[in-house]
Amino acid sequence: MNIEQARFNMVEQQIRPWDVLNTQILDVLYQVRREDFVPPAYRTLAFVDMEIPLENGERMLSPKLEARLLQELRLKKSDRVLHVGTGSGYVAALLGHLAAQVTTVELHPGLASTARQRLYDHGFQNVTVAVGDAAQGWNPKKHWDVILLTGSVPEMPSSFLEALAPGGCAVAVVGQSPVMSVQRWVRLGNAPVEQETLFETEIPPLHHVAHRDRFQF
Repeated sequence: MNIEQARFNMVEQQIRPWDVLNTQILDVLYQVRREDFVPPAYRTLAFVDMEIPLENGERMLSPKLEARLLQELRLKKSDRVLHVGTGSGYVAALLGHLAAQVTTVELHPGLASTARQRLYDHGFQNVTVAVGDAAQGWNPKKHWDVILLTGSVPEMPSSFLEALAPGGCAVAVVGQSPVMSVQRWVRLGNAPVEQETLFETEIPPLHHVAHRDRFQF
């Protein structure tokens, strides 16, 4: 397989047509080697438009969705980022290129250890991998400029929105299968958080998030 041709095809045939046009996002997709974050058994599928299996039943998101979520964050180089759902470490690596500091939280210690080693091997000194259950209020007292959840939630936990710094932005996939959408929250100064729905998609759920009981007749 011609790795660089496959990478080019991923960006130009999957990601750019999905309205990912931010040049900073497109550039970093060439800089971070996605194949190095994919389990060895799936390396040949690193650039395919699909979710890739990880340990503990987790999955890497499709390349185009990863890129689109990054674009919706409106990242600045000075941002302090909280990323929930480390997985392979690939999204954290992309964030590390685009922001000042990244803390990525993973529920599964094995996944966290593997991601930490990959990020270290690639020289990411501004990305910290933590083991914790972010859905249950991990590190609730710190404030972040950007928060990204890469597991879906039935509704956005208030703890994440309360952790947004003034001017901060949060992005998550909200809903329950088969109806989910990407939503963005922005805190403008000290004003209430503003929310908007961006587009529909479906991804695996974030573990241990409280579910609101559905109304039954």
